[in-house]
Amino acid sequence: MNATAVADFFQFFRSYVSNPWQVSAIAPSGQSLARLMTQEIVPGTGPVIELGPGTGIFTRALLRRGVPERDLLLVEYGSDFVRLLQERFPRARVLWMDARQLSQYEPFMAPASAVVSGLPLLSMSPRKVIAILSGVFRHMQGGGTLYQFTYGPRCPVPRPILDRLGLKASLVGRTALNIPPASVYRIRRRPKLRVGRDDEVQSPEVTF
Repeated sequence: MNATAVADFFQFFRSYVSNPWQVSAIAPSGQSLARLMTQEIVPGTGPVIELGPGTGIFTRALLRRGVPERDLLLVEYGSDFVRLLQERFPRARVLWMDARQLSQYEPFMAPASAVVSGLPLLSMSPRKVIAILSGVFRHMQGGGTLYQFTYGPRCPVPRPILDRLGLKASLVGRTALNIPPASVYRIRRRPKLRVGRDDEVQSPEVTF
């Protein structure tokens, strides 16, 4: 483990001790999870928003994928992490704010092609999850995708919330190499099916 990784571990641990409900993990995510989270993102299709980037493990994976740093919008609530992100990614736009406030603002940049989320949705109330997802899709292209990881056994967004917001979720994959093991889900808007000349209905929810 190099010096940066050690420093990141202790930064994460301190943040976890001070606010475990906000951070949800005692250590940053691993490289295997970072690759899984970013493997479907295509550079050049639009900006990418990252929610809860922490020390920037997913941010670095996005840069390795070829996403220009200037196309990154990093939304972080922890003030210590914000300063760290500003130092490490000076050409990215770093916002110090709660992700649930996204729906209250006009787009900060061109509509995003993807959103990568490290937020602990399982520890949040349904109202907060709805606010976050509403904001995410307000700032994303029509065909954009939210990538969300979880340590739980199923999608961290319950089906009633997906149904309410017209979204669908499907499993990208799992990694046992992360500590703890994690799964990644893609969440998208449901396509609309034509049933008549003037009528549209949303397609049924896919299983996951």
